[in-house]
Amino acid sequence: MARAQCIVHRGNKLLMAKHHLNGKTWWCLPGGGVEAGETPAEAALRELEEECCVRGQIICKTNHLMAPTEYETHTFLVDIGDQTPMLGHDPEVALGQQALALCDVQWLRLTEIPERDRALLWAAGLLGIATFLTEVLDWGNSISYPKI
Repeated sequence: MARAQCIVHRGNKLLMAKHHLNGKTWWCLPGGGVEAGETPAEAALRELEEECCVRGQIICKTNHLMAPTEYETHTFLVDIGDQTPMLGHDPEVALGQQALALCDVQWLRLTEIPERDRALLWAAGLLGIATFLTEVLDWGNSISYPKI
């Protein structure tokens, strides 16, 4: 199974999609499954439009992650110009194919994203964007690992 997702940013804020499943919520980059006959780039832009009601233009690929379980993620840096994102929909939910619900889209700073969700941004290639690399380098040496 392949997922395609978009990094969209304005300054030091990221466009994030909030999902809900089985009583749990999390923030992730706009994205979703790659459909048959679709390239990962096409899937990323389609998912961005479905979830956030904006059209984007791919600037570059930031990462291609292959997991040992045959799961892969393609991440793209995407420009949406001055469009205003709004909460869209997840067609798979409408078709009853899954119990996952898209419940919000927002521009968030890294400090507003839970540590668990923020950790996944590093694998997506976020540090390849100078704004975020500079911010992270300024964090210092404090350990912020959540308590177990």
